[in-house]
Amino acid sequence: MKIFKYIPKIVLVLAVLLASSCKEDLTEINENPNGVDPNTANPNLLMPTVMTGVGTQYLKLGYGRIAGVVQHTQEDAWKDGFNDYNWTEEDDEWKAWYGFLRNNDLLYKRSTELGFTFHQAVALTMRAFIFGTIADLWGDAPYTNALKGDAGEMLPAFDSQEVIYKGIIEDLKQASSLFATADVSTYAPGYDVYYNGDKLKWQKFTNSLLLRYYMRVSSKLPDVAKAGIEQIYTSGIYLKEASDDAVMDYIGAASGDSWPTAIAFDVSQSNWRRRRPAATLVNSMSASNDPRMKVWFQPVHIRWVSDATLKTGMDEFVRKNGVIQSGVKSLTEQELREQIAAGHKFTRHFNPTLYKPTRADLFNGPLNPNEYVGIPAGMIDPTYYNENPTTGQQVQNQHASQLSYDYQGSKGGLLKARLASAAETAFILAEAAQKGWAAGGAEVHYNNGIKQSLQTWGVADQYDAYVKAVAYKGTLAQILEQKWIASWTAATEAWFDYRRTALPALVPGLAPASRALPLRFIYSNNELNNNGDNTRSAIDKLEETNFSGPRKKNSQWSKPWLVQGTGKPW
Repeated sequence: MKIFKYIPKIVLVLAVLLASSCKEDLTEINENPNGVDPNTANPNLLMPTVMTGVGTQYLKLGYGRIAGVVQHTQEDAWKDGFNDYNWTEEDDEWKAWYGFLRNNDLLYKRSTELGFTFHQAVALTMRAFIFGTIADLWGDAPYTNALKGDAGEMLPAFDSQEVIYKGIIEDLKQASSLFATADVSTYAPGYDVYYNGDKLKWQKFTNSLLLRYYMRVSSKLPDVAKAGIEQIYTSGIYLKEASDDAVMDYIGAASGDSWPTAIAFDVSQSNWRRRRPAATLVNSMSASNDPRMKVWFQPVHIRWVSDATLKTGMDEFVRKNGVIQSGVKSLTEQELREQIAAGHKFTRHFNPTLYKPTRADLFNGPLNPNEYVGIPAGMIDPTYYNENPTTGQQVQNQHASQLSYDYQGSKGGLLKARLASAAETAFILAEAAQKGWAAGGAEVHYNNGIKQSLQTWGVADQYDAYVKAVAYKGTLAQILEQKWIASWTAATEAWFDYRRTALPALVPGLAPASRALPLRFIYSNNELNNNGDNTRSAIDKLEETNFSGPRKKNSQWSKPWLVQGTGKPW
């Protein structure tokens, strides 16, 4: 879906919203003769503003630092906030999600006033998605009295996580009913950047979000979750094919419609290069010869070769096509990329009997000679991993894999923000069936989740071989591991699954002082300063843990309602 044609209109809508926020006594001065009154705004113009903002922000989480939490990726330098969960307040994130809600609220109000049932259902779905993400990330949050600043509600109370989840489930149920009979004649083609006005696909997306949130609350509200999931499964209306996934394309426009790491901040592209696959994910995929690994990651540029004839512990210099390059301990990523593309092969040899790590205090295990090598989670200093000769600020680890060069691009192909998928839906149903709920066969759903994920990443032709390697044996751990893999670039879902199930059994590294994976985002000082009583009330409801640290209850390691009393994840 092309987004660039909306940009002038989106800018116009934002100008309208800004103008509408001005005080009454300034209206005449600030009145724009070329602007559009929000009371007459066209819902078609509002939709892409909401959708692109939500898609972009959701991907930034799932491809960004949350991928570090669930050990999809690690950074091999400047890694405190990514690998070690050294997080501070989340004010910008909070403002972004509530900003989307304000625009979406106008979309909902205008759609309701005009009787645009399709747009109204879209707005309800997006409201549920946004509020659900806020509750997932922080816990309690303004909900019932949010977005009522024009009615004088400047310091809204925080609703409980339970109230928010119940509310978004009701919104999604209403949206699904509206989509079933919605009049799409009011939709202007091109303005829906997810489904281009296909109301059946929207209803499938909405019902899949219902499945997501029913399973999210299944430990706390099991009867509600069971009945809800069984009802949706019986309806048969949910995401079943990868072609129905809720995705947003990136077009690579200078306005910001680009993949998050497309634009390097320096000539050497270090900001992109230091994002590496995590050993946890690479090792799991390697063990089953997962075909997606070659889509997502690059082989190591210089592979270690075990050589018992070597007279020393390891080569000092690089070998090119088997010939030692005297004096050359390393090459730059750019040099290696060009020469490997030209057909040259680079290696270094080591004698496993004689080899001893040069930095034993920072080293995780023996040399890794595999074709694909990930960075172990939570290393004290990952720049040294696998005897990398370029450490510290110059890090260009030639002995660890990088992400696929596709992720250095800006548009097209695999670069999509994925809000929900058929693969995720299938794994939810597999988990429900594994619990004994009336949701079909667990193995059938498990296999379908794998199939839809392989379809998404263009390797469906290797399904038969792969599904044999990971054949279902009836365990929840298998379901959650495959769902964790399939959530690549949408790692928030893997995080929330881990939080309620402790699966996959992710092990934190040595570096995080807490020695545990985080559970939530931190309420910001801005909220404490401006809405202090309500924010402090929400903080008081969090459960402090042994890992909470100096922030006490307002810590990334404190438990929100969703996992209190469950014994999960630790």
